[in-house]
Amino acid sequence: MIVTVTMNAAVDRTLTVPNFQLGQRHRASQGLTLAGGKGINVARALKRLDVPVVATGLAGGRTGTRIVEELTSEAVLNDFVRIADESRTSTAVVDPTAATYTEINEWGPHVEPEELAMLLDKISYLARGADMVVFAGTLPRGVGDSFYAEAIRDLNRRSVPAVLDSEGPPLRLGVEAEAFLVTPNQREAEGLVGQELGDDEDYMMALDRIADMGARNVLITAETRSFGLSRADRKRTLFRADAPLVEPVSAVGSGDVLLAAFLAARVADKPFEDSLKIAVAAGAASTLEVGAGRFEPREASRLQSSVQVRVLEPVAG
Repeated sequence: MIVTVTMNAAVDRTLTVPNFQLGQRHRASQGLTLAGGKGINVARALKRLDVPVVATGLAGGRTGTRIVEELTSEAVLNDFVRIADESRTSTAVVDPTAATYTEINEWGPHVEPEELAMLLDKISYLARGADMVVFAGTLPRGVGDSFYAEAIRDLNRRSVPAVLDSEGPPLRLGVEAEAFLVTPNQREAEGLVGQELGDDEDYMMALDRIADMGARNVLITAETRSFGLSRADRKRTLFRADAPLVEPVSAVGSGDVLLAAFLAARVADKPFEDSLKIAVAAGAASTLEVGAGRFEPREASRLQSSVQVRVLEPVAG
């Protein structure tokens, strides 16, 4: 079983608006409402891959009730801590004609110390039967930057692998807490290492530096390629995976699907290289439909043959 933790859960509203222009009046051609937040998106994708998963986190007010109801309607097992303040609503506008999307995210609730303590107890309980715990997304107000790091250290003491997908100080502190796997996108990785990433050498440097900071495995996702670092038997192996060419409808949540597919492959004991190929194919498949965490597993399987994975070797000198 995999446990996902979403600290800043949301109701995600996605509107499809062809030829979207700022300052103009539009009529959406399609609307979709889902429970959202990165951890929930990962849980939704794991459910589609038939991996046992429990989604937990914080849910507050009427929006929190809606989040739980949406997950239950999708048959995603969930066990959220209810809090007093209102959970957030997020809106995304997808323009299929220009292959663009615009996101508007609310700040989210303020969390009280006793509510946070209840969540930590919940995570501790669920982790007893978990193969892995995934922390994904931003932290709501009232939660310190070190929250993920402290939770990761606690799981490490109990030999439960922790996965982290976040940004800024919470990501950096989680890396230093020796997370089993960290999965920043290009922008988040650049913030972590303090420089822009362009060619393979840049990404190899970033992978090594993030591993030096404490992460045991690293996965950096970019628009058309992903890079991975695997540690085994005191040896580091670096990989590059090129995504297949598809006509994207929406890229919202594609990184969450990529992560879910990677974890599903890893808990099934597939090698890192094969897991990366499966993950990149699933991430590409998710861009073919609207809705974070949604994808067709058969399409992902079909795309696997178009994913190119190779080992990266340092340039001599």
